[in-house]
Amino acid sequence: MTRIGIVARSHLREAMPHLAEIESWLENRGLDPLFETATAALMPARPARKVVDKPALVALVDLMVVLGGDGTLLSVADCAGAAGVDVPILGVNFGSLGFLTEATLPELYPSLDAALGGRARVEERMMLRATTMRAGAVLPEHFALNDVVITKAARARMTDLSVSVGDEFVTRVKADGLIVATPTGSTAYNLAAGGPIVQPVVDAIVLTPIAPHVLTNRPIVIPASSLVRVQPQMNERDELYVTFDGQAGHQLEAGDEVRICCAERRVRLLRPSTRSYFELLRQKLKWNER
Repeated sequence: MTRIGIVARSHLREAMPHLAEIESWLENRGLDPLFETATAALMPARPARKVVDKPALVALVDLMVVLGGDGTLLSVADCAGAAGVDVPILGVNFGSLGFLTEATLPELYPSLDAALGGRARVEERMMLRATTMRAGAVLPEHFALNDVVITKAARARMTDLSVSVGDEFVTRVKADGLIVATPTGSTAYNLAAGGPIVQPVVDAIVLTPIAPHVLTNRPIVIPASSLVRVQPQMNERDELYVTFDGQAGHQLEAGDEVRICCAERRVRLLRPSTRSYFELLRQKLKWNER
């Protein structure tokens, strides 16, 4: 590893002194730091600094260092998926929960040293690839590490979604929406909506209705090899949206079909600590505490 990409959460002023320190730390070891455009704007100007926008940055470096919360890491992971690269990502937590950005600030440099020395554990996490079919055309595809969510506008009536797996009809979901989650995303919106926790080593996709109208409409776990097809039953007055990791999205129209499957490439997350997944659940989510 020689080229290190660095991304901080947008407007994260408290990261500013750490960014300059990371830059010096890397350069003193003969490494080449590259900063994301908005991240570089947090730092004092320096003419020699290499600055690249996020979608291009993930394809130029050997390691991504993310300072922020889970949302910042998700944005980097989604860019890596769209670029078709599997650059390893080291997340350093500046957020409130930090389930994905696991390393703490005091662990920053030991974690960096372990990553550069090849001693950090690498976990490969599945991603989702989603496309929207509209009037015979295919809209631009999106990638999601956590989830693809189809939901109604704030003041709209409940959604009516026809859900199929491959060519087989599964169910009609009458609810506020539907979450299609990866095991990584099972501890995010899916968990808040009453879906199951799925260990990331399991290859699966979770379908979880949001506030379903029918009590028997429950979450279901299906194989990761499945193609999920969601067809909103709507008219021109209905307002439905599809979002990808909460980072991007678009409004749906009558006749649209959202197709979701496992992406060909996986995200590589670096886990410098020795904490197990179940330790993380207990520590971060207070799992099973009375």
